[in-house]
Amino acid sequence: MSRVFLVEPFCGGSHAAWAQGFAQHSQHEVVVISHPGSFWRWRFRGGSVTLAEATQKAVEQFGQPDLVLVSSMVDLSAWLGLTRRFLGDPPVVLYMHENQLGYPLSPQQKANDEFPLANWRSVVAADQVWFNSAFHQQSWWAALPALLDRAPDQPHHALLAAAKAKSRVMPVGVELGDVPVADQPNDPPLVLWNQRWDYDKNPHEVMDALVALAEEGASFSVALVGENVRENPREIEEAKEKLADRVAAYGFLPREEYVHLLGQAAVVISAAHHEFFGIAVVEALAAGAVPVLPAHQSYPELIPKEWHEAALYPPGQLVDRLRLVLSDFSSWHQKSEGLAFEMRRFSWVSVAADYDSQIDDLLTRYGQGS
Repeated sequence: MSRVFLVEPFCGGSHAAWAQGFAQHSQHEVVVISHPGSFWRWRFRGGSVTLAEATQKAVEQFGQPDLVLVSSMVDLSAWLGLTRRFLGDPPVVLYMHENQLGYPLSPQQKANDEFPLANWRSVVAADQVWFNSAFHQQSWWAALPALLDRAPDQPHHALLAAAKAKSRVMPVGVELGDVPVADQPNDPPLVLWNQRWDYDKNPHEVMDALVALAEEGASFSVALVGENVRENPREIEEAKEKLADRVAAYGFLPREEYVHLLGQAAVVISAAHHEFFGIAVVEALAAGAVPVLPAHQSYPELIPKEWHEAALYPPGQLVDRLRLVLSDFSSWHQKSEGLAFEMRRFSWVSVAADYDSQIDDLLTRYGQGS
């Protein structure tokens, strides 16, 4: 068993689930070095300094690590410089949860190269780079040259080939041990939207579809649950009022209540502009929900090809697909048979073993570990 330092500056939401899940399921000794999941911009800008201080304390308490696994919200080049006197020389893996180069901006946001360049410096500094999906990996490498083209001199393009060669796809693990598989969906079917309440998840389109079908008289109840990161999610609040007694659950739920809800969900929907993986969707599918998902982002990768036709809808057709599913739910439920089992490949039990195997290979290559 080797010692792994896992460094996560934003230990909340999916980032916390990743850090805690791997620490719990790995065969290695995983020491999590983290900050709370708030003020993400400050975590990105200043976290390398305070995380370096926390790392020094971890070295004093546990000894030097055999390998370091660092979240993409760390400016890795800065953190490595700040830890050089006490860290030793372990191999370093960068885990790309997301990147700021491919993140969709709301109308109120402006593009800024600061964070994408920090991502790029981290990629260069790492010994290996893990992306949570092939879609994420491909979109990053496709968008990166345009960022590098904006440099006034001393271009970095010559580093691209070596950087690509050290990248891998290593999915996020998902805690599925407590997720039930629903045998008999509720009548009327419960439609679940369980994503973060933010612009990139496209709540406007989801709410419009639900309200439109309710006004048509479609038979369904709905759960609007997820992390609210906005002060005024107006479109969601307005939809809640219009959907009225159809709303079976609303807001962020404790884990026990959320898992119970997963067991009741008949349909899971998304219209996300941005999805590099999709933990919430995997959870719902593992519980047996019928998917109504867009045919882009990471979803064609999450869903095996034999279910693509039944699970994925073309652009702009959320309301049409959801109407079809609700009008003949038993048929669509039958089309999704077997998909819940397929989602178990993302269980931490499986994914942690893959992480451990890759870590063992790196430790052997760099002569580290025990």
